[in-house]
Amino acid sequence: MSFTGDLEHLPIVDVIQLLHATRKSGTLGVQGRRGECELVFDNGYIVSASNSQNMVRIGQILVERGAISSAVLEQTLQEQSRAGNDRRPLMAMLHEGGKISREEAAKGLETLIELTIVDILTWTTGTFSLDVDKVVLADEYRYFPEKLQQPINVNTQNVLMDALRIYDEKKRDGTLMEELGEAEAPPVAAEAAGRGGGLSANDLGLDGLEFLERRIPEVFSSLADFPAGIGSTATGAEGSGSLTPEERERLRTFLQQFTIRQVEAGGSRPPQAVILFSRDELLRYAVVTICRHAGILVFTTDDGEDLAPIIEQSLARRVLPVLVFDAPQSGAGALVEEQLVALRQQQQRCYPQLPIFQFAPPYDLNFSWQALSEGVRAVYPRPLQSRQPDSFIDDFTRFLESFRTGLDVYGDRSQESFLPRLQADLAGLRPLREAPEIALALLKSVAGLFERSLTLVVGPTELMAERGIGVAGEGTPSLGFRIPLAQPSVFRQVIEEKRTFFGPCEDRVLQEHLFAAIGAPLRPTVLLLPMRSRDKTVWLTYADFGAREVAPIPLALLEILAGQASLVLENAFYRKKLESSRGGK
Repeated sequence: MSFTGDLEHLPIVDVIQLLHATRKSGTLGVQGRRGECELVFDNGYIVSASNSQNMVRIGQILVERGAISSAVLEQTLQEQSRAGNDRRPLMAMLHEGGKISREEAAKGLETLIELTIVDILTWTTGTFSLDVDKVVLADEYRYFPEKLQQPINVNTQNVLMDALRIYDEKKRDGTLMEELGEAEAPPVAAEAAGRGGGLSANDLGLDGLEFLERRIPEVFSSLADFPAGIGSTATGAEGSGSLTPEERERLRTFLQQFTIRQVEAGGSRPPQAVILFSRDELLRYAVVTICRHAGILVFTTDDGEDLAPIIEQSLARRVLPVLVFDAPQSGAGALVEEQLVALRQQQQRCYPQLPIFQFAPPYDLNFSWQALSEGVRAVYPRPLQSRQPDSFIDDFTRFLESFRTGLDVYGDRSQESFLPRLQADLAGLRPLREAPEIALALLKSVAGLFERSLTLVVGPTELMAERGIGVAGEGTPSLGFRIPLAQPSVFRQVIEEKRTFFGPCEDRVLQEHLFAAIGAPLRPTVLLLPMRSRDKTVWLTYADFGAREVAPIPLALLEILAGQASLVLENAFYRKKLESSRGGK
């Protein structure tokens, strides 16, 4: 099983939550300019952490916690350095010497995990990969369960929340070393403290998918250092087996030149994501390389259970992913046709609007025809080294170019189907004069994309559900139930910031008041679209997918429509005010 991606587009917070939600076991390796970190997972729980740059040390953690003194630490470190080949982990020496209790050892290791995550939170660039075949604990952790019979099995959600709290405090106090670009100068601590606390979406990289930009990479390190293991040995399947040194060099040269051409072409592109389901390591590497420097977010996996959470992560980040399935092949560990077709059909049922591309064996026309008849958007003949060994590199590079062109063409057309609807809805808003009919028009537009939607009137202390489509009580003039605004909630956030919210939401007020009235949807992905007047939020349009799976929506177009509704509402208020003043004369 493999799961790889780019930190610039999927922050480490989301990666950790995804692994926890899917109960993965394995080692998550994170590589960035500041080094490498590893987090070891067991059934979704973090059981070990390590940092190659030694930015976080267990001894210092124990001193800061008051578990040991600085003198005890220094003495133990000197004993450890004199031990030579008999050197043992610091935690083992402290415990065996009676310097630390089992409980303090456990808390110290939990803190080490938290601070390792805090360090990774500052990495805005880099890559991550999950290796399920590697579950090796660092020395401190390996000693702890063996000798103390108490395994470290940290609750991922709790440690992540603690890490975010520590991150926030360190940033507020100016003690956090942020990752810098090569041309940036390090900020003064006082300036960092002056920026104040509070985690923003930008701090954690959570808004990165809305502003994907094409850029010149500083160093083509991933190309210059073509991974030694990729293409050097046969995979057991017939796709991409072992390559000769000459073939590896030809492929490396192609990838480098292709990437440079794409970057130099410049221009902007809509946010785009690709989810590649494949067990071919060379194919995964090549697809990631031809996409990532053009601003296309790429995930790769060979576990069908990963697809749904990755798809929903992409949709929640306002990006419509293209799901790509590798060709079925023969050989040990290869993708079997029956299983692949069943998995593809399952995703089509769950996400009917999701575009799917299929790679196909060039010799099997029936497979290609079946895929197209089932609604697959595009089929690409996939070169197989076992059948075309002499021309494989030439065929493979042409295949990659064709695939990237297909992504570009689809990206340009992906929202075209929504434009006529937007134009019609905008035209329908212009003649409206009354606030309720303006809000209703926006509600109907949203209802065309969601299964359930309703309008919430914003009052000083509460929201009132006014009209609904697809929800209980929709036939009455007014739904009538109310949602208090006294507590912090996603509703208050949208009202105060006047910004749209779309994504998974576990908000307590949402669950206890809105879901209690209309029932909870299958998935907690919701839309809250504000409508403003006189610089205040006066209406919220709420929507969810009801009993359906999450589907892609043209969020940017909905925001345009809400902005136009706000302008029409503003004009209606000014028109009434003008008419009132004239009537009084």
